[in-house]
Order: sequence, then structure tokens, then C-alpha cells
Amino acid sequence: MKDLAKRFPQNPLLSPADLVPSRDGLEITCLLNPGAFTFQGKTWLIVRVAERPKQADKVISFPILTANGSIEIMEIDKNDPELIADDARVINYKGEDYLTTLSHLRLLCSDNGTDFYEPDGYPALVGEGIMETFGIEDCRVAEIDGTYYLTFTSVSPNGVGVGLRTTKDWKNFEKHGLIFPAHNKDCAIFDEKINGLFYAIHRPSSVDIGGNYIWIASSPDGIYWGGHKCIVKTRKGHWDSKRVGGGAAPIKTEKGWLEIYHGANEAHQYCLGAVLLDLNDPSKVLARTEEPIMRPLEEYELKGFFGHVVFTNGHIVEPDGDTVTVYYGAADEFVCAAKFSIQDMLSLLKYD
Repeated sequence: MKDLAKRFPQNPLLSPADLVPSRDGLEITCLLNPGAFTFQGKTWLIVRVAERPKQADKVISFPILTANGSIEIMEIDKNDPELIADDARVINYKGEDYLTTLSHLRLLCSDNGTDFYEPDGYPALVGEGIMETFGIEDCRVAEIDGTYYLTFTSVSPNGVGVGLRTTKDWKNFEKHGLIFPAHNKDCAIFDEKINGLFYAIHRPSSVDIGGNYIWIASSPDGIYWGGHKCIVKTRKGHWDSKRVGGGAAPIKTEKGWLEIYHGANEAHQYCLGAVLLDLNDPSKVLARTEEPIMRPLEEYELKGFFGHVVFTNGHIVEPDGDTVTVYYGAADEFVCAAKFSIQDMLSLLKYD
């Protein structure tokens, strides 16, 4: 099947060398999965920046946040028999899991949607407290009535949950803690209320009964959530056979809410697909693409910190109402962009 993505010729737009580490002693290993939004006439990205110390030959070293916000560097001998380090992203030591990098969120803006820079006066968002000692990741942004809702993955030894912060000016933030406890991630709030309620997609995780599926929930205030329902499951033998998860907020179309989601197979190859939800009751799935709308094809998508990955949680709907600029992470290392046509995506949907 034809890949629908019209990749930017400038890709990758951002690489680790394009930004400065948050502090001395750390280096940026990856830039991942930016949220996207418009503010003050500019295109903005809130990029996940993953850092760690420069690696030595005989040890693995990585940073973690303490509960009071300071950084502690852990070092483990690579020959230690209690070390399991066969994944570039996660290691296990003495029965405990650790991330090989520590992530925070950084704001970048652009006048043309392609060339991004760090503006003065806008703070980075970092992990805070015992639920974020392994960092915060993969922020989605929704704007409702002048308030921006930031949902992101909070990681700690307690598990992986969904945190929420809100802002009106991107300089002052209100913290709301976890809105979905562990294990949960891939949460995106819809950009408007439906029948007076907030809606959000999210992804509880299960390794035993069930699976890694997309769920939906509703809320009277955007803080407290209920009405949970599983709406999109993995498909055996397909490109999304192992896990599925939501991207950014669904796009409102005349046919329904169009959600661009990611899926992965047993080989951990990540592609993008689309699903259509009912306009008045988004817990109802109307249609879904059978094949990916985007798959890893380019060198920068196939080779990197963790290859064969395209993953998005940020897009901008352009003024023509049909073009969507999707900002995505490639190979868990680079930030890229591609354009899609809403009508092209709708034409590939298969209705039940």
C-alpha cells in the first residue's frame, strides 16, 4: 500500500546536536515525539529531550531525579551478572527497572513550521515529585477556551502514568498530578467539549489478560475522569498486532473524529494508522484503516536510537482545512514532519 505521508525535504528537522543539554555532565541522546500547537501566530513544539551522561566502555550510567528534584547518576558495571541490558531504552538491575535516559520537555517555536528555535523566557518542564523521578515524556497538547491542557507520561519506579498541567501563557503552569494512574500513557484530550463533557483517549497497559489497547474516557472538568471504554484493539497478523496507542487530539471532520494512532508489531516496528469516531459519541468506532498510512521508510526512520519507528503525538491542521502537518519522532532520535490530506485518510477507512 502507498504511504500517504509527504515528508518534509528538510527532515530531520531537529537532531540531538541541535539543542544544548540541560546541565553540565549530561548529553542529549534523543529528541522524541513532540506535541504541537499554535500560539501567538507561531508553530510550537514541546519536544521530549532525553539525556544521560557520556557512556564509558565498561559501565552503564544514567540519571534519575530524586524526590526533591536533584539529579543522581547511577553507574553499573556492564559485566555485573545482575544487569539485564538488552534493550536500548530500559535496563533491569537487581530486579528493578530503570530508563537509560532521563527525559524532560522543552519548548521550541517557528515562524514557518520548519525552522525551530528555543525562545527566551519559556521554561523547560521537568519531572517533579516521586511519581516523576524517571522523567516526563511524550506530551500532547489540547487548547479549550484559551487554556492549554498538557497530558504527558509520568515515569517512576511506581510505574508509568498520565500527568496533567495547564497553562494560558506557557510561562506559568498549574500542576494537577496524575489523572490516570499506572500503568497508562498515550493520553490526548479532545480540542472541544462534546455534549458538555471533556473527552480523552488513553492507553492502559496489560501484559497478562487483555492487551495494549486504546480507551476513551469523559470528564466534567478535565481533571476527574470516568466512563471508560475500550475502543481500539490490536489485530493479530497485522502491522498493529502488538500494541496500539493514540496520537494527538482527534481531528474534527464532517465524517467524524479522525484519530491518527500508532501501532507496533511483535518486532517493535512502529507505523501510523487512522480510526474514525462518531461526532456525538466518540466511544463509537465507525471505521479504521487496514494498512498503515505511514510506515518507516527513510534512513532517519530506520536507523537511530531505536530504529524502524515513526511515532506522533502532535499535528497542526492547516488553514485549507484538509492539510495536516504531522510532527513525529523518527527512530526514537529525530524530530521530523510530514503532510497528510484529511480526505486521503478518510478515503482509506474501512467501515464495519
